[in-house]
Amino acid sequence: AGWRYHLGAAAGAEQTGFDDSGWAAVGLPHSFSLPYFQAAGFPVGEGWYRKALELAQAPAGRRVFLEFEGAFQVADVYVNGQRLATHRGGYTGFSVDVTPALKAGRNLVAVRVDNRWDPTLAPRAGEHVFSGGLYRDVWLVHTGDVHVPWTGTRITTPDLTAERGVVVAETEVRNDAPREQQVVVRTDIVDARGALVGRLPEARLRVPAGQTLMATQRSAPIPRPALWTPETPHLYRAVTRLVVAGRATDRFETEFGFRWTQWTADRGFFLNGQHRYFRGANVHQDQAGWGDAVTNAAIERDVRQMKDAGFDFLRGSHYPHDPHFSAAADRLGMLYMSEAPFWGTAGFKSPWGASAYPTEAAHEAGFEASVKQQLAEMIRIHRNHPSIVAWSMGNEAFFTAAHTLPKVRQLLKDMVALSHALDPSRPAAVSGVQRGELDKLGDIAGYNGDGAVLFPNPGVPNFVAEYGSTIADRPGEFAPGWGDLERTPGASAGKPESWRPAWRSGEAIWAGFDHGSIAGRQFGSMGIVDFSRLPKRAWHWYRQHYLGIAPPAWPQAGKAAALKLTASAPAIRRADGTDDVQLVVTVVDAEGRPLSNSPPVRLDIESGPGELPTGRRIAFAPGSDIAIRDGQAAIAMRSWQAGVSRLRASSPGLQDGVLAIATLAGPAFRPAITPLAADRPYHPPVAELGEEQLFGRDTPTQASSAAAGHASRLVNDGDAATCWRPEALDPEPWVALDLERIVAIQRIVVRPCGAGRYALQAEVQQMNGQWLVLAARALQEAGDGTLELPTEALTGRRVRLKLQGGGVAEFGVAGRLVNP
Repeated sequence: AGWRYHLGAAAGAEQTGFDDSGWAAVGLPHSFSLPYFQAAGFPVGEGWYRKALELAQAPAGRRVFLEFEGAFQVADVYVNGQRLATHRGGYTGFSVDVTPALKAGRNLVAVRVDNRWDPTLAPRAGEHVFSGGLYRDVWLVHTGDVHVPWTGTRITTPDLTAERGVVVAETEVRNDAPREQQVVVRTDIVDARGALVGRLPEARLRVPAGQTLMATQRSAPIPRPALWTPETPHLYRAVTRLVVAGRATDRFETEFGFRWTQWTADRGFFLNGQHRYFRGANVHQDQAGWGDAVTNAAIERDVRQMKDAGFDFLRGSHYPHDPHFSAAADRLGMLYMSEAPFWGTAGFKSPWGASAYPTEAAHEAGFEASVKQQLAEMIRIHRNHPSIVAWSMGNEAFFTAAHTLPKVRQLLKDMVALSHALDPSRPAAVSGVQRGELDKLGDIAGYNGDGAVLFPNPGVPNFVAEYGSTIADRPGEFAPGWGDLERTPGASAGKPESWRPAWRSGEAIWAGFDHGSIAGRQFGSMGIVDFSRLPKRAWHWYRQHYLGIAPPAWPQAGKAAALKLTASAPAIRRADGTDDVQLVVTVVDAEGRPLSNSPPVRLDIESGPGELPTGRRIAFAPGSDIAIRDGQAAIAMRSWQAGVSRLRASSPGLQDGVLAIATLAGPAFRPAITPLAADRPYHPPVAELGEEQLFGRDTPTQASSAAAGHASRLVNDGDAATCWRPEALDPEPWVALDLERIVAIQRIVVRPCGAGRYALQAEVQQMNGQWLVLAARALQEAGDGTLELPTEALTGRRVRLKLQGGGVAEFGVAGRLVNP
């Protein structure tokens, strides 16, 4: 707590004498976008954070560090006016030694954060939002002059079997003392109960002043270690002590687990020697109100919510997540693929819709350095977590300017080699490889969308990295949304085992949660859990079919009598930004039964230290960005002081819901003295249509049939020499595009596969599944050029082209992006 924040430039804000009294008082984690509710837009520019630290005396024989878990996306760190560090990259953490700038008395920490798009900084594109801020935890850490740097241990368990395990500890030892130091490194292995299970041989190092050396220790065999699995997430700790002249100068603990994996091209995935077809979900990090700036407790709720639906695998789409996400996956038992921030997205006119790889030669070296830097940081930060079973090099990097695709392939090869060098114990995956000939560049291929159909038994270890993509507001349908999985060659609709052959390792739904998207709220609403973390009916479908837990009775409309207010936990344990509670408001009848009625509701913190993303109150309304749907609304509350927060939910004509939540550990809240959180009213952005552009290049396709050598993916590959053709006996041929955007359609652009007689009818699919006619062209002669058909004024995502004639070389849709 206790930071001052300003959005915009602030000359001299790094200086101790700068007047920040007019700035907002905030606590970390914090986002420029606060409060955020799934809008396509977000503040872009620079923001400043300032905080005073009081020290009784300057450090002597000690070091003081600020450890940032994430700052989006360029951060300059100052102490007492002195710039100590600049970090580029929004999803990986960094440590800053602030000791040289500290003094006795008042010290001023200032951090400038800039989230403007940069052509040399990864990622250049992505279908998400890119809010700025100190949106992850920042820790103040004291050590001795001789210490283990942040993330300075690497724990491996080579040659592991069920009968025996060996632990190898590699520990970086840093000497910031003015003279060379003789250091003894002692490491114990303890189990979850704290019992000693192994003591590694001491390592002795002579570490010159200002240098870092590596100590390597190898344990004797540990008999029958408890193996880590999703069902039995057993964890151990390596407790490392550095001793100089008989005095301990640092203690560093590293959590790890015993487990081994194998990915095969013909038999799938194995964990600890047991075959396992994993069933998982893709997850983004942002949540209602707080945006990207979520607490560790909220991260844990996300991981648990996916596990509670019966999933056992998470893909961290499409960037390294918070370090606590890996820890939560370890402790709760979820396989996890952490992904580097190199990705692309179906093009549209936005800085974040740029070519995945630079189009100008002057930007290439800087961008490649950024990609490799963040890959290395991701591996270093997360490498000890047993939940992580592979590293992903990125997502859909084929969305790049055509002339840069060879350089994309080479960069991915370089990333795979770097991943192997930094962590030989895990394979390197490349995800979103259904276009661009990217799927053989890594150890594992992750296919998105129609890749499940296009690449049966590809000859490399593989999984379906994304399936589903069903847009729905809560409550949605009680259905899984299998999508392209059901079109796997040889599969039968509705029969999951038919698309889970031996050669496929697993599958992950798009998506676990609704998220913010630069393509608009509607397109970000593909989760089986909504943005407020309330489950849709699809979540209950998976829970029933994977865990055997029947869904609840769905709420029906009725005579509303009251509001019920509940919380995810009875208390907030810590008033430091790492813990919070999710508050849920439910409309009930006189007997307390949930109803689907969704009246406007206001939630107030009447007393105590609680804070909502909008301040001390929030208003939920049907049809608004801050929505109440199907009789429920939810938001997370955090606190910066200890005390009891009293809340009241109200709606005209209904009995209020009341609740008291205690915050336990922290400075005491003092009524009428402790400043209350300021109101942060939400101003919904005005919905706009983007500029006209052509949609559909390299997006997922589907067809009624395809002749040999003429797959549907050739219809939008940008190459007029390749064609989709239906099979000769197809009675009603059609080909369809998933635009991966909600588009107000204006024209259909078609290039026939050679001259001939063609009849065309274009249709767009509505949310209810109905197909409406956009444009039609009677059977007539056509040359081998491009045809443009003006359309009805309709909006949609999936467009189908029915035809009589030969085939189609290129098919696209001209229109305007809708950001509802």
